[in-house]
Amino acid sequence: MFQLQINWWVVAIVAIVITALFVFVVGAVIRSQRRRPITGKEGLIGKTALVQTKIDPTGMVLVEGEHWTAKTDGDRIEPGEEAVVTRVDGLKIWVTKKK
Repeated sequence: MFQLQINWWVVAIVAIVITALFVFVVGAVIRSQRRRPITGKEGLIGKTALVQTKIDPTGMVLVEGEHWTAKTDGDRIEPGEEAVVTRVDGLKIWVTKKK
């Protein structure tokens, strides 16, 4: 009968390459899942907003080139000051005065 001989070095090298590729892909997937979102409402948290109208407790701000209705729990924020986005609630964002 016909016998096929396989070089074990070839098998080992192919297995190592496939394992390395698998580890790389799994690592890339895990890193992508741990990354902080940069779009959507989750991406706005922590961004700097420029106050357009007085916020006492509601006003308008400019964040990433978009106008938003903003609310604050803290002190009044005057136009031209900077604020930090703390949370997003529907179409309103909550801000605090930037230190």
